[in-house]
Amino acid sequence: MATDSSRDATPTAPWIRSRKGSGVPLVMVTAYDAPTARVADAADVDMILVGDSLAMVVLGYDDTLQVTIDDMAHHVAAVARAKPRPMIVGDMPWMSFHLSVEDSVRNAARLVRAGASAVKLEGGRKRLDAVRAIVDAEIPVMGHLGLTPQSVNALGGFRVQGKELDAARAIVDDAVALAEAGCFAIVLECVPDAVARVVTDAVPVPTIGIGAGRHCDGQVLVFHDLVGLDDRMTPKFVRRYADLKADATLAVARFADDVRNGTFPSSAETYHVADDLTEALELYGTTTANA
Repeated sequence: MATDSSRDATPTAPWIRSRKGSGVPLVMVTAYDAPTARVADAADVDMILVGDSLAMVVLGYDDTLQVTIDDMAHHVAAVARAKPRPMIVGDMPWMSFHLSVEDSVRNAARLVRAGASAVKLEGGRKRLDAVRAIVDAEIPVMGHLGLTPQSVNALGGFRVQGKELDAARAIVDDAVALAEAGCFAIVLECVPDAVARVVTDAVPVPTIGIGAGRHCDGQVLVFHDLVGLDDRMTPKFVRRYADLKADATLAVARFADDVRNGTFPSSAETYHVADDLTEALELYGTTTANA
């Protein structure tokens, strides 16, 4: 990836925005801790999203609504400690930007202080005041339209959005409004590819697709989905590039077998002392037992 100065430089919000129409799609992947951040870094992605999807793939919840700003700051900090080159985007969880502009800015600042370079928030025109206030606080904002998981109850489930003309037009209008409010990029989740293409053509900032087809300016997937660590659900848009859950299960099962049959640990995996010390320890043990 070529950056403004060198390949080793961390991408910035202005640089991400400048990639609009570059012909080389942007790459974003989620990460939730230092190990997954190091993997994303080594894989040379452009952005790491510390997503509220951690609710389901890390914390075991059924949806994203249980995650708090404390949870998000904790995981953003864990990712940041790995010092990855990709830009870190922190997800603003449900109810962290809904109550007031002051709350929105304060919570965005918490994620920045934890190590994020930008924040992402869900919603369109209803969230413009929050977007403008956070941008005015000099914090870059990434928008998120289409299937917004924090609205799962209002939407009636995890469903493709924008399939009807009015709904599609609303997504386009929301995207234009978010870009005008200062968003440097917009995630489009679970929308028909024709809708994503119209949005991509309509806004001057990059669109990042997840289940939105190939016409977006970039793509994002959840780390645990693409490496096969979480196989409870397999959305249509997920391509698995590994089967780490199966590999990890096999590895742990082999460890359990080796422990039970006495082949772990081996002599090579054990710390030893000189024979004379061994004899002295054995003698001491015998003397103690006879005392």
